[in-house]
Amino acid sequence: MTAPDGGDRRNRTVALACAGVFVAMVGLSFASVPLYDLFCKVTGYEGTTQVATSAEGVKVLDRDVTVRFDANVAPGLKWHFEPEVHSVTLKVGELGTVKFRAKNLTDVATTGRATYNVTPDAMGAYFSKIACFCFTEETLQPGEELEMGVTFYVDPAMVDDPDSASIRTVTLSYTFFPAATPARPVAAVEPDAAAKRL
Repeated sequence: MTAPDGGDRRNRTVALACAGVFVAMVGLSFASVPLYDLFCKVTGYEGTTQVATSAEGVKVLDRDVTVRFDANVAPGLKWHFEPEVHSVTLKVGELGTVKFRAKNLTDVATTGRATYNVTPDAMGAYFSKIACFCFTEETLQPGEELEMGVTFYVDPAMVDDPDSASIRTVTLSYTFFPAATPARPVAAVEPDAAAKRL
């Protein structure tokens, strides 16, 4: 058997390089969604809000900010969903809690998950949620109505950012989508599940 000549060796190298690029591209396509999600959460890009563990040590400024609430339901999820109040005015840095109500309008259990953002987009980096129904999926039994809360504050650091310093009104918008996972039966719900809901 003769040794491969230079042309065969180059062809194999090119084929291996192409295969490596293909594998890398497939890997990046699967990683792109979580990486983009992480990027948005860290930077507040496109109005993605921040998550905080508490408001302890947050300075409350003598400056008002009005937070408006927008509630939507995507096609495919037959729920009624609305905030109990349409806006609140708080001091920058002040902790606020607002309740939303959701009702399953069907005769079967359905599960939804809320996506969210704030506008103007520049406020995404300064709108911090401590607790929110949007952190988990929500399952409603036939005709069930549920009160859910969101606890938040507007970070005082906004006043030092030229892009957000002049903002006085923020809109927090939610859209409930059908969850990818099927609704769990009532018997499968953990006893402390109700404690997670505000």
